[in-house]
Amino acid sequence: MPDSVLVAYGTTNGSTARIAEAIADVLRKEGLTAEARPARSVESVTSYDAVVVGGGLYAGRWHKDARRFVRRYRRDLDERPLWLFSSGPLDPSASERDIPPVPGVKKAMDQLDAREHVTFGGCLEEGAKGWVARMILRSGKGGDFRDFTAIEAWVARIGSELAGATFERS
Repeated sequence: MPDSVLVAYGTTNGSTARIAEAIADVLRKEGLTAEARPARSVESVTSYDAVVVGGGLYAGRWHKDARRFVRRYRRDLDERPLWLFSSGPLDPSASERDIPPVPGVKKAMDQLDAREHVTFGGCLEEGAKGWVARMILRSGKGGDFRDFTAIEAWVARIGSELAGATFERS
């Protein structure tokens, strides 16, 4: 049974980081060793049995740190179970229906044979960095649309899948 999971993420204002921490917390409750880390700070994935990668969505693209992470470690990621998530819609749509991955994430899924991708609602609150973020907040479209119950349910499925898995790491 695999027992060590990396949850790597790309975030600008911390919303995706909070989702990644929640994912790691649930995996630990499932009996796994899990670590949430900013994607840009990861130096290797070889010590992990499985990986979850997430990124905030900005103008239809995954956060640059998440994109760079999957490119940098593509060979190692191809050798272990991989799940992807996005965070971003600033409305309840992610809780109401499945939102397909944006094209760049879909390409990564296909190239790396990722097990699954899910899009969670985003969070944009006062004090957010960036001109676009401030404009969105000024227009009244900010808020917290993260559904931690849905996040926990998704991660519990990952934990169950990993608990039943046996595989060799090269």
